[in-house]
Amino acid sequence: MQHKGGRRRENGDHDVEPVEAVLDQLYATPPSEFVARREEHAAAARTAGRKEDARRIHAARRPTLAAWAANLLRRSRPEESRRFLELGQALREAHRTLDATGLKELSAQRRHIVSALSRQAAQLSREAGHQLSQAAQREVESTLRAVLANPDAAGQWAAGRLEAALAPPSEFPAGTAPAEPAPRERPRPDTRRRAPAGRSRDELAERRRRRQEELAQAEQAAEKAGRRLSDRRAEEADAKAALRRSGEEHERARAEVSAAERRLRQAHEQLDRAERERRDAEERRRTAADALSRAEREAHETAREADRLAGRVR
Repeated sequence: MQHKGGRRRENGDHDVEPVEAVLDQLYATPPSEFVARREEHAAAARTAGRKEDARRIHAARRPTLAAWAANLLRRSRPEESRRFLELGQALREAHRTLDATGLKELSAQRRHIVSALSRQAAQLSREAGHQLSQAAQREVESTLRAVLANPDAAGQWAAGRLEAALAPPSEFPAGTAPAEPAPRERPRPDTRRRAPAGRSRDELAERRRRRQEELAQAEQAAEKAGRRLSDRRAEEADAKAALRRSGEEHERARAEVSAAERRLRQAHEQLDRAERERRDAEERRRTAADALSRAEREAHETAREADRLAGRVR
């Protein structure tokens, strides 16, 4: 019988682990171990006849080191993560109404919180045996900024299954920057002097917009490059782990061969000793047989001599 969430009963009372729980476990697994664990779970699901669960598990992508660290932070600090998500929602709402002074103060607070949480993620990663590089820690900070700025990013991080670092929008949040306060009314002695100033502001705004677009494109390119680098590093770590396991298996096999060769030498030595003892026993047997034959002949000759002497006496 199939149960909601991928759980079903097999052989009466045995419960199969839900696929959602398996995916949660996978994304809590360090990237260097992700592929091997994923294939183990997928194979177990296929063996249990859960083809759809096996497909979902096999389709899971290995997270980058930065994404894994962000997932680890989410799972290891649930209460702080909940407050962080609530803070993001409040900040996005407050950003729509703040003036320039309030926005500056808010930005400073945001940077402090993101920096503190990214340090926690780095510490958790170290405790789990994986040191974050500066580039990976910057990706964690980028992800946290995206969580604060973007509700979709917040939802992805809240699920704890990020595959790659998230990039924040160029503004916080996109399209909701507070409008600049209207300038005070001033006398307009000459309209011909206002037109160039208006054009200058328009040109400045256009240059700023282009710079923001270029920055966003550069950040996206850097994020993709960082993800590729993290993937290559994870693959290298997988290869090193496989090499280490192969080396350990080779050492175990060589030890077993050495032990077998030692037992074989001991068996040959025992066989040689048994053969020598058999030859010695055979030599003793022949010697005893010869002595017996001589004793029988002497006894026979002695008996004949006794008979001969007895006949002469009579």
